[in-house]
Amino acid sequence: MTRYLISFNDGAMTFPEEDLPDVAEAAHAVVQEAKDAGVWVFGGGLGDPRRASVVATDGTVTGPNPERTEYIGGFAVVDVASREDALAWAARIAVSCRCAQEVREFVPEDIGELLEKLLPTD
Repeated sequence: MTRYLISFNDGAMTFPEEDLPDVAEAAHAVVQEAKDAGVWVFGGGLGDPRRASVVATDGTVTGPNPERTEYIGGFAVVDVASREDALAWAARIAVSCRCAQEVREFVPEDIGELLEKLLPTD
């Protein structure tokens, strides 16, 4: 099994305000389906990026990173058998949230597994 981050940018969920209850219900339903399937690890929406803090090597800077133009608005971590499975869950989330989702694989914690993925085999 491999863990994947499924995320969307802050502000990507652009739909009429009156649709919020339907979107929330659909999103919660997909989360419940992922939990029932045993693939849900963790996830949720993130707060206002203007309230973020950046901790640099020389101290803490209050506020968002001034060099960034995009921020993660929400995410899910799923533990699935394949990239195709992760993409399928991302598609379900995209439909429920009404916005595109980015899918990224977590680097394996096991160094042997990591080397197998990085080094070509003969």
